[in-house]
Amino acid sequence: MNIAALVSGGVDSAVSVHLLKEQGYTPHLFYIKIGPDRDTEWNCTSEEDVEICRWLAKRYGCPFDIIDLHKEYWEQVVAYTMDKARQGLTPNPDVMCNKLIKFGCFEAKAGHEFDKTATGHYAATEEIDGKVWLATSPDPVKDQTDFLCQLDYAQVSKLMFPTGHLWKHEVRDIADKAGLLNAKRRDSQGICFLGDIDFRDYIKAHLGENPGDVRELETGHKIGEHKGLWFYTIGQRKGLGFGGGPWFVVKKNLKRNILFVSHGYEPEKVYKDHIEMHDMHFITEPLECPSVTFKIRHTPEFHKGILVQNPDGSWHLQAEEKIHGVAPGQFCVIYDENHHLCYGSGEIE
Repeated sequence: MNIAALVSGGVDSAVSVHLLKEQGYTPHLFYIKIGPDRDTEWNCTSEEDVEICRWLAKRYGCPFDIIDLHKEYWEQVVAYTMDKARQGLTPNPDVMCNKLIKFGCFEAKAGHEFDKTATGHYAATEEIDGKVWLATSPDPVKDQTDFLCQLDYAQVSKLMFPTGHLWKHEVRDIADKAGLLNAKRRDSQGICFLGDIDFRDYIKAHLGENPGDVRELETGHKIGEHKGLWFYTIGQRKGLGFGGGPWFVVKKNLKRNILFVSHGYEPEKVYKDHIEMHDMHFITEPLECPSVTFKIRHTPEFHKGILVQNPDGSWHLQAEEKIHGVAPGQFCVIYDENHHLCYGSGEIE
């Protein structure tokens, strides 16, 4: 079996290669180059990443190539991110990077020559009655199915997750015992194309500022001025910079360019017991049972709810308990009752 292995310079993808070699495979390693735009000097670790990948390929006798998807990334993922932010929505570029770039453009450019594509994601695939499903990792903290929730059936069917059955500490142990160069390397944080740069700074560089009023939702009183609605997300508390807090972001009025906030440590307005979604995407097939579990951000916790389709084709999710910070533009990721199989996701309205 011919296997393409996506490597990043991190410990997870390195251990994936180690495990594949132990199973008798010699994968072809690929590093996907996306990086920052030419006009910006970001603190990017791509050179170090590539050197580690070259070392890994030499260590295990694997062919290695760099696939430059820089142009595709900026035309698709960054364009999506800026468009959603400009609308005052909360984008998720990492989800779209997986869908469009890592398992989209890569497949068209190189992956189509291979039987399988292996990655270091904490996820699994499971075959049930002849159909392949995306399944969760046993490590609830590291599980990454929420970042894979927009993949289609063909993409999921071709994937291999050699580390998907492991906990993070087990991956570190394997790397340490195998003497891997990156065994103790710190995990990357934040959005993949920004490195250590703050997302707000990047948004500002591309969209600028658009000042407007900040008002208390309950009274309508002006408490300050914001620099642009795209800098804030529903449920946000940290980094607001408004006096007399704490304040929570609870609503945006795009037409009037007003940011509404509510006062207190956990104001009621920050919570919702229902979620409306459009563009519902099922990976393998639509769910049969309306009882589901779900999450709206990358956390270990799953919430329970009932998912039904509205007459207009949109979807309504009634949560068992109120959820903090439901933000339009986010993906609500849907799982079975035991949060084992990932059905797919819909964009929150």
